[in-house]
Amino acid sequence: MAIGKMVDVGTADAVWFKYLLSCAAASCAEFATYPLDLTKTRLQIQGEAADSKVPYRGLVRTALGVVREEGPLRLWQGITPAIWRHVVYTGVRMNGYEWMRNQLREEGRSLPVWQAALGGLVMGGTGQLLASPADLVKVQMQMEGRRRLLGKKPRVQSAGQALRKIVREGGVRSLWKGCVPNVQRSALVNLGDLTTYDSVKGRLVQNTTLGDNHLTHFLASACSGLVSATLGTPADVVKTRVMNQPTDKHGRGVLYRNSIDCFLRLVQEEGLLAMYKGFVPCWLRMAPWSLTFWFTYENLRKFCGTSTF
Repeated sequence: MAIGKMVDVGTADAVWFKYLLSCAAASCAEFATYPLDLTKTRLQIQGEAADSKVPYRGLVRTALGVVREEGPLRLWQGITPAIWRHVVYTGVRMNGYEWMRNQLREEGRSLPVWQAALGGLVMGGTGQLLASPADLVKVQMQMEGRRRLLGKKPRVQSAGQALRKIVREGGVRSLWKGCVPNVQRSALVNLGDLTTYDSVKGRLVQNTTLGDNHLTHFLASACSGLVSATLGTPADVVKTRVMNQPTDKHGRGVLYRNSIDCFLRLVQEEGLLAMYKGFVPCWLRMAPWSLTFWFTYENLRKFCGTSTF
């Protein structure tokens, strides 16, 4: 029996069920595009003092370097905490935004852009605030292969060990290291993703003959990926550096005092364009990520009898 026949109307439109569907769609998108995320993180670290021995390499050379020097499976190093993150982040941002939108909009109409933008900012920031510990673990695991090649002592072997190490060295509070740029970045990315997708899709459905179909989903998700990458990359670079930096015995960062200090030093030492290090893989990842996520999410909802997003 098809799943759509097994799920009654009340369950299909329940918040908890939509939450599960959004997590499933995000997990598919994350796994499919994760190598680009790891490549982006490696590119963003290049140039800082702690990684000065690593030569500057572009997107393709960095990815091929990981495969050649560390093995192809290392392209998925850190995927476990990445999935953990989306169980919290995507579930909160998607369902929080949809609930808010349904409370504010008139029947059959799209939200005004300013309301959609505000909702995207708030829900993206809230979701990332709750999911920040998983993101911290992910970033540290992504850099372990590079540390070994530089002859440095490995910090962690698994996501669970990384989590325990962070708490042991700096307390529970240290799980939110880099939280400020992380929340800023996710708020901007979510603004670009949800606001753009929802607004573009709504206007295509209302003002063209395309209807609510795969082509509409493709066009809306392509736009959302580009806007998300443009808005989120600078904060993403700062977040990555703050999270990856070594800490002293008190759990304080050795390289940067805070996200503002990181931003200022980055611009002074490496130039303004350094804020867009990793932009290409970030964009190349966000575009297919958005496409995979929205295509999977919309079809899961349709398959299960849940109303369209």
